[in-house]
Amino acid sequence: MAFQGGQGGYDRQPREMHKAVCSDCKKECEVPFKPRGDRPIYCKDCYSKRKDSGR
Repeated sequence: MAFQGGQGGYDRQPREMHKAVCSDCKKECEVPFKPRGDRPIYCKDCYSKRKDSGR
């Protein structure tokens, strides 16, 4: 089977990342969306802790 590069949506540009401050640990992090200020932002570590604990 031959590789068909560029098909299937895998040739997208890298996401634009935005700087933010984690609402839990106050560490600076980057997120793939523009923070609006009306919702908390979590770094990777705090997000996975919250997700694993079921909130």
